[in-house]
Amino acid sequence: MKHEQRRTGTVCRGIRCPIIRQGDDLAAIVTDSVLQAGQSEGFSLRDRDVVAITESIVARAQGNYASVDDIAADVTAKLGGGTIGLVFPILSRNRFALCLQGIAKAAEKIVLQLSYPADEVGNRLISQDALEQSGVNPYSDVLTLSQYRQLFGAPLHEFTGVDYVQYYADLIQDAGAEAEIVFSNQADTIVQYADRVICCDIHTRARTKQRLKAAGASVVLGLDELLTAPVNGSGCNERYGLLGSNRASETTVKLFPHDAQPLLLEIQRRLLDATGAKVEVMIYGDGAFRDPQGQIWELADPVVSPNYTDGLKGTPNELKLKYLADNDFRALSGEALEQAVADSIRAKKASAAGTMAAQGTTPRQITDLLGSLCDLTSGSGDKGTPVVLVQGYFDSYVS
Repeated sequence: MKHEQRRTGTVCRGIRCPIIRQGDDLAAIVTDSVLQAGQSEGFSLRDRDVVAITESIVARAQGNYASVDDIAADVTAKLGGGTIGLVFPILSRNRFALCLQGIAKAAEKIVLQLSYPADEVGNRLISQDALEQSGVNPYSDVLTLSQYRQLFGAPLHEFTGVDYVQYYADLIQDAGAEAEIVFSNQADTIVQYADRVICCDIHTRARTKQRLKAAGASVVLGLDELLTAPVNGSGCNERYGLLGSNRASETTVKLFPHDAQPLLLEIQRRLLDATGAKVEVMIYGDGAFRDPQGQIWELADPVVSPNYTDGLKGTPNELKLKYLADNDFRALSGEALEQAVADSIRAKKASAAGTMAAQGTTPRQITDLLGSLCDLTSGSGDKGTPVVLVQGYFDSYVS
């Protein structure tokens, strides 16, 4: 008997939840919110649906916070006072300003090395046109603050309207430290100014640390090595430290969630008990996509998804329908074409990678793709949907 084909593929729903506070039973809240949404909107859960939870509400429920003073105490313990070099921070009031403040409170002097014309994730200090017109070679030239000002003035960030050079200098000085700012894209430049260095970059941090150690720095740490354990009762993240943190108040940061795998397994169990469907569950932060206007790469977290259930491991295994239609089955049409494509999908190997029919599909981690979808769905404002339900993501044309 021929089964009727479902007429929709992937469906993504933002799930409204109560405002989450420290200590809340997040497993119960997420489970109840998904089930209530299904009752209200008339949908039911199926195996391999995905329940995705923003890292923000997980960390908030955990109470995973740290203060500027906690950061300062950890820096003092690990680097001491005196002069500390900071290399390649991103330009962000939300992501880095309070981290900088805490580090500066532990130092007598901060030498801040900024990359140019943009930071690691694409926030521009200066435009590419201005750089080319200046005659400066960004691959080799080191600029002092006075040289930078003479060449480029005081450009403002395209979206925030902030002069981050002045903003960071003021933060350092307000914290009681002397500030010196240099501009270089070579990590080892900082060793000429300080031999104890904190690497503030995110995705390139391992290479930066290697270069600094090879250049002779006596102490090299990353932001991922600060707040890896509680300080004066603070929160922490054993794996990522300060990476993934966000401003929570004028004096505290919310850290990336930690030890969250048991939470995901508990939500998975509760939904299985309630519906009979084995869903997958993940935590997501920033999506992995780039803004075409500002050229800013969204991913300021160390990873898109710090925790996920086993069914979300790996990369997609898909065939390109238009390739099959235009090549293998170009002589077919109508039901014959549909049947041939369906047969190819059913017959594909456990991994189609490397075949021409798979060329042009996206060989990214499933959690990166899903996390990007969920980040765009939930947004970062006032939608009130910190949980996202994705259904049909693993379906194919033959589902």
